[in-house]
Amino acid sequence: AAYLLSPGPAGVFCSWSSVWASLVKVAQAFKQADGRKVLRSSIREFLCSEAMFHLGIPTTRAGTCVTSDSKVVRDIFYDGNPKNERCTVVLRIASTFIRFGSFEIFKPPDEYTGRKGPSVNRNDIRIQMLDYVISTFYPEIQEAYSDNTIQRNAAFFKEITKRTARLVAEWQCVGFCHGVLNTDNMSIVGLTIDYGPFGFMDRYDPEHICNGSDNTGRYAYNKQPEICKWNLGKLAEALVPELPLEISQLILEEEYDAEFEKHYLQKMRKKLGLIQLELEEDSKLVSELLETMHLTAGDFTNIFYLLSSFSVDIDPSKFEDFLEELTSQCASVEELKIVFKPQMDPRQLSMMLMLAQSNPQLFALIGTKAGINKELERIEQLSKLQQLTADDLLSRNKGHWKEWLEKYRVRLQKETESVGNADAWNTERVKVMNSNNPKYILRNYIAQNAIEAAENGDFSEVRNVLKLLEHPFQEAEGLQEVKEDAEEEGATAAAAVCSQETRSRQPYCSKPPLWASELCVT
Repeated sequence: AAYLLSPGPAGVFCSWSSVWASLVKVAQAFKQADGRKVLRSSIREFLCSEAMFHLGIPTTRAGTCVTSDSKVVRDIFYDGNPKNERCTVVLRIASTFIRFGSFEIFKPPDEYTGRKGPSVNRNDIRIQMLDYVISTFYPEIQEAYSDNTIQRNAAFFKEITKRTARLVAEWQCVGFCHGVLNTDNMSIVGLTIDYGPFGFMDRYDPEHICNGSDNTGRYAYNKQPEICKWNLGKLAEALVPELPLEISQLILEEEYDAEFEKHYLQKMRKKLGLIQLELEEDSKLVSELLETMHLTAGDFTNIFYLLSSFSVDIDPSKFEDFLEELTSQCASVEELKIVFKPQMDPRQLSMMLMLAQSNPQLFALIGTKAGINKELERIEQLSKLQQLTADDLLSRNKGHWKEWLEKYRVRLQKETESVGNADAWNTERVKVMNSNNPKYILRNYIAQNAIEAAENGDFSEVRNVLKLLEHPFQEAEGLQEVKEDAEEEGATAAAAVCSQETRSRQPYCSKPPLWASELCVT
């Protein structure tokens, strides 16, 4: 996972010469591949796998992160300017690292490409591997269907389908984006696995792409449920003939969407403190909340966290204070200008628009209509922002949030009417909300601060961030003491510590600083 501090120069589109240059670099990378991980990507994986565990989301763990003085050459920005980086090893811990893709090594030749798995026609190995997976990691299924292999395999596929649906529902509810959801990054036991260009969403955007090299948005936030279902379909294909496709496809269609929607709504009810009643209108309330977040560019994590301090009978003066605090978690005009900054040179955009009309076949090789439309949208939004004042934006945002909060208040009122003791209900509501809405997540800028310090020999910030992530739902007691200890330990890296403290002054539970908008991970 190359950690980039600035976006690519050409955005989605590029010239044929740069395409060729990129292909050459990819070929060189494969030719010179050494299989070694470096410090920055290792710290990201180490911190995030532990963060996910303490959020209660199924995941591989990180036992240790060990670096060395050995160096490898990495072209971090893919711009022909490589540098030496420290070799580092992360000790991953999981019950198994078998993935969906492990079963694709038996794939027969593709009818269009001719590509095939390296163990094609070795059905004996596939049977052994499937037997091992079920007997070892799904023993209750093995015991229940020991005399019927097809039923056993169907029960296994049903269970991994439901586990995967619940897993991605958990991701969606904390704003986690994996970044590279191919079949080789899907665990056969339903864990979050392979932390590369991941990212926790800051400003809510349903089309958020955490991986800067995902030009088509295949793994965007709102595509994750769909792509995980697609990957399960590929697993189903890989299990033929041990599990006939007509059986697995029926299971997938009947189970996946229903399990995802059920788990997602259950989790969202907890995040909103709807602990007494389960109403059909709740799904709409959640959708309208997310739409309001999108319209106001609200911080996904912080807005959910703040909602526990909203009450049914809040008085007008406190309501205005709450509204002020809520809108402070929405993006400023300056932030929005960065968000909607065009990524293409105007001349390049004109050329692409003409090419889309005159030569669609060639255009399809170097660009997409979705990419062009996204760029045109950026230009339009930036133009509107030039005319927008901070006061206008605040007034508009307050209007959106007043409208949704009134709907939320009405829904909470229905909760109170169904209980005998409203005070006890409210205490439990706040407790449930505070145990489902994290105060701390691993935002990219937090990881970057830790990486920069570590690359200069000061690992105290990594330990400090880990301490926060181990208690994501709590106030960070003792944080100041940890920072003071860190300064003593990092005395030999004075310049790094000085730079680190400049960036660390705002609490890690606050909305990201402006410079964080420039971070890009690929």
